[in-house]
Amino acid sequence: MEFLDRKTHWENIYQTKNTLEVSWFQKHPKTSINLIGTGNETKKIIDVGGGDSHLVDHLLKLGFQDITVLDISKKAIESAKKRLGEKAEKVKWIVSDITNFIPTEKYDIWHDRAAFHFLTDESEIKKYIQTVQSSINPGGTVIMGTFSTAGPTKCSGIEIKQYTPDSLTERFTPFFNLDKHLTEDHKTPSGKTQNFVFCRFTRLMEDVE
Repeated sequence: MEFLDRKTHWENIYQTKNTLEVSWFQKHPKTSINLIGTGNETKKIIDVGGGDSHLVDHLLKLGFQDITVLDISKKAIESAKKRLGEKAEKVKWIVSDITNFIPTEKYDIWHDRAAFHFLTDESEIKKYIQTVQSSINPGGTVIMGTFSTAGPTKCSGIEIKQYTPDSLTERFTPFFNLDKHLTEDHKTPSGKTQNFVFCRFTRLMEDVE
């Protein structure tokens, strides 16, 4: 799916569906919060594909001081800003396709539960990983949540790429070490179950040739 089509697709999703109706909605993203961990409130964190996710609400409550949310959909971000009210001013908002994103700063924590598994083209996957590699500080954390091999093969009418802990780790080697992995059964608002795999990686202090 080309960039224009992809953007139009997601704008239409957020135009026609209430946030509480979309399959990925989580009022309390417990797994993500646990993997981000406590004691990291002074670190720079970016939520890729965060859109109208409630993760940003919880990060603000936890006291995170430098939060960036990136999403391809302007409507999703506008919805999140409206929900947060004045608190939205404490967040940096970026409207961009992740494959076109050129970071202007480095991050300590990169979180993605929404974007990576939608990339099925090998060149886009490689570009994404190169962006992560170049924009995460040494010793920083990358948290990836994707559909597992026990999960769906499509989401919102788009084919996705399934992962296992091993296949995700292979993608992020040799610049990252796997710190932890787990699976999660996510119950959608419609009552369906979607299985996710989460991996937390640590950016190596030095690049490996």
